[in-house]
Amino acid sequence: MPKLIAIVEDDPDQRANYAYAITKKGYEVQAYASREEALLGFDKQLPDLVILDIILGDEVDAGFQICRDILSRSPSLPVIFLTERINEIDKISGLRLGAWDYLSKPISLDYLAEKISSLLRLGEVSSTQVSASDNVKVIGHLSLDQDALLLTWKNQRLDLSGTEFRMLAKLVKVPGHAVSYESFMNATMQSLVTNNTINTHMRNIRKKFEAIDPEFDCIKSEYGFGYRWIKQ
Repeated sequence: MPKLIAIVEDDPDQRANYAYAITKKGYEVQAYASREEALLGFDKQLPDLVILDIILGDEVDAGFQICRDILSRSPSLPVIFLTERINEIDKISGLRLGAWDYLSKPISLDYLAEKISSLLRLGEVSSTQVSASDNVKVIGHLSLDQDALLLTWKNQRLDLSGTEFRMLAKLVKVPGHAVSYESFMNATMQSLVTNNTINTHMRNIRKKFEAIDPEFDCIKSEYGFGYRWIKQ
């Protein structure tokens, strides 16, 4: 059964172009022109991925409101903001709300279709996590036991400090989802933690993965915001 992609865009030409490009990739599309239409549609059926403009008609933050609403129903659902609002503060706001990506207009339709495919693959990784218990996660080559504080990568044990382990657990909670510096600060359970402190911890974590796997490249930096875990 094809994945359902929701588009929330008030410009009819852009909405039609996005829908055409996405349908060509084999996905089913539901397109909405306003916040009200979108929320009514989501009441009937939640999509597998949502593309949101921020400004819809006279509502300058409608996309942000939709994002809050839909992620309250399905926290791991992939959300893409596609907008002309390209200020850094808007991007940070979108990622903090839980969006998986933030793209600026105009955009190549082929690129948009590939981005959707990529995020859906990441979503499948998240939904197919295998748990030996409530506190054990297996995500691709990663196995993380939060009870025993044990971590393996490609069946090799990786020794992290308690702080590093808690940060990694926060990072991989929803693969593909950007995690803010603030969230990492809370995970460290330390006082007076700065962004530079988090960056240092992340460099150390990366080095430990790379020591057993030189091709490791799952931890991606989100400039000014934090980090995300990407399937390798």
